[in-house]
Amino acid sequence: MSYINLNYRPSETDLICEFRIEPEKESMIRDAAEKIASESSIGTWTEIKTMKPRIKNLAAKVFEIKGNWIKVAYPIDLFEPGNMPQILSSVAGNIFGMKAVCNLRLEDIHWSYKLMKSFKGPFFGIQGVRKLIKVKDRPLTGTIVKPKLGLNEKEHARVAYEAWIGGVDIVKDDENLSNLKFNKFEKRVIETLKMRDKAEKETGERKMYMPNVTAETNEMIRRARFVKERGGEYAMVDILTAGWSGLQSLRNEELKLVLHAHRAGHAALTRNKKHGISMLVIAGIARLIGVDQLHIGTVIGKMEGPKEEVLTIGEEIERGIIKKHGHVLSENWRHIKPIFAVASGGLHPGLVPYLVEELGKDIIMQFGGGIHGLGTYTGAMAVRQAVEATMQNISLKEYAKTHKELDTALKKWCKH
Repeated sequence: MSYINLNYRPSETDLICEFRIEPEKESMIRDAAEKIASESSIGTWTEIKTMKPRIKNLAAKVFEIKGNWIKVAYPIDLFEPGNMPQILSSVAGNIFGMKAVCNLRLEDIHWSYKLMKSFKGPFFGIQGVRKLIKVKDRPLTGTIVKPKLGLNEKEHARVAYEAWIGGVDIVKDDENLSNLKFNKFEKRVIETLKMRDKAEKETGERKMYMPNVTAETNEMIRRARFVKERGGEYAMVDILTAGWSGLQSLRNEELKLVLHAHRAGHAALTRNKKHGISMLVIAGIARLIGVDQLHIGTVIGKMEGPKEEVLTIGEEIERGIIKKHGHVLSENWRHIKPIFAVASGGLHPGLVPYLVEELGKDIIMQFGGGIHGLGTYTGAMAVRQAVEATMQNISLKEYAKTHKELDTALKKWCKH
């Protein structure tokens, strides 16, 4: 039976995948497309006697071939609603190891509304997070406690406190800080939330702490409950190392914690532009399951010339996520709420205007060395001043004339 039908018009309930394929020979595009659709739905490597006529209706259909790009429609009955591991085992499973392709990349998934409804989506989303933090119309700022490992619980909490009173909205654990000999999870949460409360009283602003709850699924949920019971409002999870089932289990607990998704390990899937899975697909899956904010990539700053200021976006940010003055995670997606994109990696205060220009205001700018490299309190103040200048449409150079922390940051990282 053939799995190619270029006259097929997808049903509104079909799940549609876009693949970029590199077959053994260019002349074998159709053959490779056929095998992809077969293996990811009902087919196998040879004709079989058990193939009933009714089962053929479940076959995936390649309905578009353009160069090395193909689109495949999958009948919804192939999938168990609300079971992300099963769905991905089908459309992103055995096909990557087939001999018919030298390289295969899943570039995008278009979800039918009927299948989307089987997932919870974000509890808060952008507007919910803004309401919680009480910031209506500016980008949010965050920092990671540095060094990422080595501080004890009280030292960790103190760094967070200095960032908060300096003007940062959110402080997070690093992705590999969990429950370690020198920094125990429960004590760290208690001490850091204590400092959060102190910072809120002193600044009159809401401050958020996102502890890393990533662990074996049952332990991860226990840690998230601990955070909730102690008055925390956020939880951070490494979505790929914890796994999609772990993430779904955490979301299904309905703890009403903002879920911050870190993407540690993503490059094993996304870095090869010819083979694997795009970050756009991973982002969509995470949003569908129900995270409220997600790392989208690394940004590399570069200042050129005496007057010209240029931002170079690193290769890690995939263009499919970025739209003109915004990002796809902030777009309407049926009942699934828009979520914050988190830009991080190599950020410093001098890059704030370019991030807002490129990604819009519905972002979280997360600084590590770009804050702690100046001293946590000073660096946090510099970031806040950069945001204030950008929101008032004042150049950072001008604003720095009356704001010494920003001036220090620009002199350190924006040399001409």
